[in-house]
Amino acid sequence: MPDWTPPTQVNLVDLGFMDSRSKLIDLAAFLDRVQRAGQESDFRVQALKNAIALLSQDKPQRARDVLLSFSDPSTAPVEKAAMQGATGAYK
Repeated sequence: MPDWTPPTQVNLVDLGFMDSRSKLIDLAAFLDRVQRAGQESDFRVQALKNAIALLSQDKPQRARDVLLSFSDPSTAPVEKAAMQGATGAYK
């Protein structure tokens, strides 16, 4: 078996900046449309805004914190589902 050699240093900014920039612009455009439609009080929009606030934290677990901000924190099972499918954010 050949010896494994780690890859050379990769510039992550070069690889990911344009994609991240595009996603951020898409998110801003979505929030603009929601605001113009008068739907900014929807719980899912509020969940997005709360998650956006987590991005500015200088902590290495931002992705985890954002994911958990959309999640249902309860641990007890529900007796019967209120609907089929998912809403993408905890109400």
